[in-house]
Amino acid sequence: ASQAAAEAEHDASEVGHDLHGYWCVEHGIPEDICAQCNAKVAAEYQQKGDWCEEHSRPDSQCFVCHPELAQKFAAQYEAKFGERPPAPMSE
Repeated sequence: ASQAAAEAEHDASEVGHDLHGYWCVEHGIPEDICAQCNAKVAAEYQQKGDWCEEHSRPDSQCFVCHPELAQKFAAQYEAKFGERPPAPMSE
């Protein structure tokens, strides 16, 4: 593979759901708890009663109703990687 192709592949791997294999860039939270991307995770939150019906996500992850949560999750990323996370692609 050419160097350009390798660089393009590397860049693509850090977009969306593959940043460090940890962070959901689209939604601004750790991938393993992203209920907007994983129906099984969403069902677990719904069973616990942690669900925002209006925005179809766990209430504990609803940045629309609770904007302060974005900073909580960003702080987790900063603690792990020593830098600010990319801004979420959606609210």
